[in-house]
Amino acid sequence: MDTLKLKKAWELAIAPAKQLPMNAIGMYMTGNSLQIFSIMMVFMLFKGPIEAVFRINSTFSRLETEGNRQQMVLVKLAFVGCNLLALALGVWKVNGMGLLPTTRSDWLAWETAREPLERAYYVPS
Repeated sequence: MDTLKLKKAWELAIAPAKQLPMNAIGMYMTGNSLQIFSIMMVFMLFKGPIEAVFRINSTFSRLETEGNRQQMVLVKLAFVGCNLLALALGVWKVNGMGLLPTTRSDWLAWETAREPLERAYYVPS
């Protein structure tokens, strides 16, 4: 019985990775513009894995027994890893939409003006 519960736990742990290709296609199809549909898709892409990681103990509680407790640690780590991949897909999408401050121009408010080393003047004759 522990073997069957462990197999079912592995199926649950790998399930978020099986959804990644479909999520990636959905993110590609929504485009990089700021529209309500693309914002909702990104919100759902962030919300799902975060909630799943917070509910990890309740997800695997019915499958965990004294006999497979040590193996369930690896299953839970795989589950967290697959959810982190989904979060990485969300970060990729947010970066593609231009919402992450990754360029120098995003931080211009904290830049100081450069002082030139020398100046050239034109004097008409």
